[in-house]
Amino acid sequence: MSIRLYFDFRQIQYFLRRNYVVMAVRDILLLGNSGLYEVCLPVAQEELAGLTGTVEDLHDTLMDFRARYGAGRAIAAPQIGVTKRLVYMNIDGPVVFINPVIDVKSAKTYELWDDCMSFPDLLVKVRRHSSCRVIYRDLGWKKCSLMLSDSLAELLQHECDHLDGILAVARAVDSRAFALKSQSAFFK
Repeated sequence: MSIRLYFDFRQIQYFLRRNYVVMAVRDILLLGNSGLYEVCLPVAQEELAGLTGTVEDLHDTLMDFRARYGAGRAIAAPQIGVTKRLVYMNIDGPVVFINPVIDVKSAKTYELWDDCMSFPDLLVKVRRHSSCRVIYRDLGWKKCSLMLSDSLAELLQHECDHLDGILAVARAVDSRAFALKSQSAFFK
């Protein structure tokens, strides 16, 4: 299943250009910053036009992180200090999730070494559901539903955790579930 089936790239481009705001790479809040532990507020429909700058900042910040670290598929608004329920993902193209809710999770789970832009040198072994369904609003305020599996399911679970003030370190499977990325060759 390709993520391209679930969004209209032209709609996202139009939304981003319609109310042009200067784009910026924002500082990513790092592990220990109290802002990462706050529960985010829902986005109201009347706030939609004001999201343009935040979406652009999320895009620019993700692309900058990807250029510097060679990783990064998605970013949640609280990681740049915006306490709104907003996730920006860019794998094959941009997807914006407004007020995402994971309402269905598979019984099957698996363990993986998770990473995060808020602790770029650390890996944490966590348990995630193999598949999930996310319900969200798009940039046109249309209600959408998306069934995800494997790495995309894991990714959205991680990002939705950010919206609830939960970091991967809180989901560690045990006290030995932490490693430096530089040491990954020894445990993969």
